[in-house]
Amino acid sequence: MAQVNPIAVLQTAFPEAVTDVQTFRDETTALVDAAYIVDICRFCRDTEELGFNLLSDITGIDYHPQQPRFAVAYHLYSLIHNQSLRLKVLLPDDDPTVASVTGVYPAANWFEREIFDLMGITFTDHPDLRRLLMPEDWDGHPLRKDYPLGYETVQFSFNFDEVDKHKPYAKE
Repeated sequence: MAQVNPIAVLQTAFPEAVTDVQTFRDETTALVDAAYIVDICRFCRDTEELGFNLLSDITGIDYHPQQPRFAVAYHLYSLIHNQSLRLKVLLPDDDPTVASVTGVYPAANWFEREIFDLMGITFTDHPDLRRLLMPEDWDGHPLRKDYPLGYETVQFSFNFDEVDKHKPYAKE
């Protein structure tokens, strides 16, 4: 059985939704309109010639200071055809919101919660959208590129004394 080109099938089924196609190192990414992501994921899963029955990963991307600032990438895999596909949606800085795909791929639940927690991207119609890794009262989203860094100066031989005097040693 010959493999079909999933991009050609998607462009035929959703001509208004697939806005760009990128190929890099034999990996194909379809840039799609965020309004269609649930329909496209369902189509990819339910269309027999595609058969993308596994959602292996979802990741959030911060392109700061570019606009649109955020992206969500969905990594689909077809166990039947041994083929992978990446779908990517772009989201604006002022309202990074996209529909949840948990109704299509239940495995998206924890991925979407992680992205919500660490990037601040909201997934509408998510069954349990709440923080996953950070405390509920945490202010901000640590994986955003404009999140303030907190760090401790590394101690080396050339700056030993300077760093040592700021260490919180126990008082006797």
